[in-house]
Amino acid sequence: MGKHYDEAAIPGEMRRGYDVYDRIGQLGIDLGSFEEDVVSLAGAGIAKAVVHESGLVYLSGTIGGDYPMNDDPERVRHGFEGGQFAADVHIRALHWTLSCGGEGDLNDVLYTGGMGSFASDGVDPGGFAGVHARSAMGGFDGRFSIEPEMIVAIPPSLASEIVGGRGWVYPLPPAILERVVSARA
Repeated sequence: MGKHYDEAAIPGEMRRGYDVYDRIGQLGIDLGSFEEDVVSLAGAGIAKAVVHESGLVYLSGTIGGDYPMNDDPERVRHGFEGGQFAADVHIRALHWTLSCGGEGDLNDVLYTGGMGSFASDGVDPGGFAGVHARSAMGGFDGRFSIEPEMIVAIPPSLASEIVGGRGWVYPLPPAILERVVSARA
């Protein structure tokens, strides 16, 4: 597990017993690369993630699917696929939000999700699957199916390290991006 996760105040029954990156590999989710994903906030229009010092990380809505939703089975399938695409985009953004400065990684996430393919009745065989909070509105302008947002909890120690070292937004402000890239070299 992540160093911050290991030190977090979590009851033993709710701790994960698996490496998140093993599951990401099993699911075939592409996390991209530092060079491709760690970019400047300049020109981005909106932050993908905001880290609050309390330990909450807010990921901005990302769209999935090309059509507004209705109850047609093909549209439902299309919306499901769009939702999966949006979830993968969120996981990729969260990975780089937590790890681009070397502070932590996805193994430090305390909770999110809950009813994924590894969970049954809200419990994962390797530990507590978690609870989630999100909002979604799809197709209101006819140009996409779904636009979920994601909120996850990380240990406050990790949040403080991120905010104190490189600020609370991802992508990174230009001067901070330059410093993070230089430190990695």
